[in-house]
Amino acid sequence: MKPITYGAIGGGAAVMIAIVIILVFQSTPQYALSLDPMMQTGTSTDLHVRIQNTGKAPLTNVRVDYGPGTKADVIPVLNPGETVWLSPSNINTNNVVVVTDDQGVTVIKPYTTPIKTPLADSD
Repeated sequence: MKPITYGAIGGGAAVMIAIVIILVFQSTPQYALSLDPMMQTGTSTDLHVRIQNTGKAPLTNVRVDYGPGTKADVIPVLNPGETVWLSPSNINTNNVVVVTDDQGVTVIKPYTTPIKTPLADSD
């Protein structure tokens, strides 16, 4: 093969790698989080809240407010990709969780109830 062919192949590969890197890094916002509040009912009601930093930078002073009559939790630092599970002790009256942080991210979500699957007969 001629050197110009190697140059064309190498240049094309470099352009493709650069495009992939640009798309990956631009698609992730700097500050973002995912919130998943769950309410499981049965003989008692259990509340679980999953919070994950889905951005590229750490989030600081992440405040999780469960509603009136409950004590808010504060996560000092939530690093990119890190997930924290919390379990509030009281049931709030409005069934909504509000999460805020120092970077200006605010997420508000209601509790969801997992779908119960029927148990198979164990005859």
